[in-house]
Amino acid sequence: MKNLFLSAIVLLAPTLAWGQDAGVSIELNKLGPADNGCTLTFVVRNSQEADIERAVWEAVLFDAQGQVDRLTLFDFSNLPAKRARVRQFVVPDLQCDTLGQVLFNGLHACKAPDGIACDAGLKLSTRTKTEISG
Repeated sequence: MKNLFLSAIVLLAPTLAWGQDAGVSIELNKLGPADNGCTLTFVVRNSQEADIERAVWEAVLFDAQGQVDRLTLFDFSNLPAKRARVRQFVVPDLQCDTLGQVLFNGLHACKAPDGIACDAGLKLSTRTKTEISG
C-alpha cells in the first residue's frame, strides 16, 4: 500500500508542479537611478500555453512612510508563452530610495487569446527592499 501511495505521488508530481507554475509572475528585480527619476526593472514570466499580446497593469506607488505617491500604468507589452521578459519603466520625479511599495492595483488592459488571462495565477515577488503586492 505504501508503495502504491508513493507511486501515485511520483506520477502526479509533474502535474501538480505544472499547475502551480501556470500563470503570470512579475518580479521587481532592480531599482536604479535615471535622469530625474527611478528605473524599475521587472522580470515577467508567462507560463501559460499561449502568448499574451498586451498586458497593462495599474500600479500604485507608495513612499517609505506608506503614503500614496502616485498611480501609474505599467505596459508590459507582449508576453510570449513559456518565456521570461525584462521590462523597464522610468518613473519621473521619483527617488528610488523613497519607494516603499509597489501595489498592482488591477489589470487595466489585456489582449490575449480565449482561455488565456493576463492576471491568471498572478504571482508577485521582489529582489529589492521595496515591497510588491497585489
